[in-house]
Amino acid sequence: MLNFFEKFHNDEDGAVTVDFVVLTAAIVVLGFIVIGFVADGAQDLASQIEAELDVQTTELTGQAQSAIDARD
Repeated sequence: MLNFFEKFHNDEDGAVTVDFVVLTAAIVVLGFIVIGFVADGAQDLASQIEAELDVQTTELTGQAQSAIDARD
């Protein structure tokens, strides 16, 4: 029985697997953290682009209407 515990204590085959599982989990968590930071900035940028496109569309629509009115 003592030999079994000695053999179990010295066996390192499972330790490598545990190391890779922990490392993979850390990389996944780090990825989620990075996505969280990038998503906020991307959402803000998308909102700014949308607002600018709305302004440009409104100006172009007004110019087109002015040109139509000038022809009539």
